[in-house]
Amino acid sequence: MRILLVEDTDDVAQAIVTKLSGIGHTVDRAADGTMAAGMMTGEYDLIILDVMLPGLDGFTLLSRLRDAGRDTKVLMLTACGEVDERVRALDAGADDYLMKPFDYRELEARVRVLLRRTGGDATNMLACANLTIDRKSRAAALDGLPLDLTRREVTLLEILASRPGRIFGKEELVDRLFTIDDNPSANAIEQYVARLRKKLGAAQFEIRTLRGLGYQLALK
Repeated sequence: MRILLVEDTDDVAQAIVTKLSGIGHTVDRAADGTMAAGMMTGEYDLIILDVMLPGLDGFTLLSRLRDAGRDTKVLMLTACGEVDERVRALDAGADDYLMKPFDYRELEARVRVLLRRTGGDATNMLACANLTIDRKSRAAALDGLPLDLTRREVTLLEILASRPGRIFGKEELVDRLFTIDDNPSANAIEQYVARLRKKLGAAQFEIRTLRGLGYQLALK
């Protein structure tokens, strides 16, 4: 999934990016509130938002997001342990709140929960026909047999399998698979789809190409 991290402390930001990228998420980072204000107009599945930031603070950014009618899930981070600040964040429209310093395992768990809510799922397991994807371990299987997939292949398969029948445009898939610094090639999505098709021979579904529209996971 595509995540925007708004965090001005470099070592904390790098640790979060490394952790979340390592389990298959695409993570963009904004180092200050002004930069974040421009980036938040993009399509993200989740925003991890620090409260204290240079320029615009986290509460201002959150208010702007909600005032614009955006329902993107927001996890707020803060070093302040005061109950009043946590209540203020939740009342302003934050979906969850995590106090620094935190265990990165807890951050990962909270991210999973919020992304499940985005997709309307109750558990970490995604099932589609004879495919299962464990969002926690980032592992996929057909009929219980593990698939040898790269991180981005799992992510692409998860996106398509989470909404069978829906058509995903190429630009949308690029946005959700790559960060703004990746500079993917023009045919990157075609290459990943081709690799997935070779590895999904026993699948009870197919990944269809709809020319001029995009890609769709369809049950056989």
